[in-house]
Amino acid sequence: MEVYQFPCLQDNYSFLLHDPSTGATAVVDTPEVAPIEAALKEKGWKLTHILNTHHHWDHTGGNAELKARHGCVVIGPSGERKGEIPGADRAVREGDEVAVGNVVARVLDTPGHTAGHVVYHFPTEKKVFVGDTMFAMGCGRLFEGTADQMWSSIQKITAMPPDTEVFCAHEYTLSNAKFAVSVEPDNEALQARLREVEVKRAKGVPTVPTTVALELATNPFCRPDSVLLRRTLGLEGADDVAVFAETRRRKDNF
Repeated sequence: MEVYQFPCLQDNYSFLLHDPSTGATAVVDTPEVAPIEAALKEKGWKLTHILNTHHHWDHTGGNAELKARHGCVVIGPSGERKGEIPGADRAVREGDEVAVGNVVARVLDTPGHTAGHVVYHFPTEKKVFVGDTMFAMGCGRLFEGTADQMWSSIQKITAMPPDTEVFCAHEYTLSNAKFAVSVEPDNEALQARLREVEVKRAKGVPTVPTTVALELATNPFCRPDSVLLRRTLGLEGADDVAVFAETRRRKDNF
């Protein structure tokens, strides 16, 4: 599977997924039509599928126009409210499979950011498209779910093989890194990653995708068992959900 990543809106990313053996091409989320059309033209690919991770406008805003232009199949989470995924042809949930040509994704339910959020995991490709569930050194805000739900969702991603590439939907990495250092200041891997991210962003280089291994080492939302994090939060004896919830609360106010 070929993946073509490109920016949309102010800080979104969109991704074209292409199976060369069949010509099938999916786009993961549709923040903005013009960049998606430009990417399709540049690659010479025909859009056959839209894979939506959740209902927010900056992930579904291009659905109707792209479907009208290309006749593509729109796939989205069954857990979102009826009508929230524009043009939806198929609703999917955990355990379902989605084929883009000969390449198959496993769907995982990852509620927290929204009630029905899903991610698309391509195990044979070692790639997962996570929408707003996980960011590089961050996670999505809890708009419609609980900390317990989001922590369970994060664990589904971190349970994947360490070399799995994680494609996040936003370029939030620099601000996330600065927060992460504030709650785990003695994490040397995190300090080194912050320096790398500062250099990349100064040059306009994307910090997405990341990997499961990198997030386990440096993302506080993947590390509620960290002694250093718990010490900063004053939650040495708390359970993982309480640590995760307090980390999210502090990020909301950072």
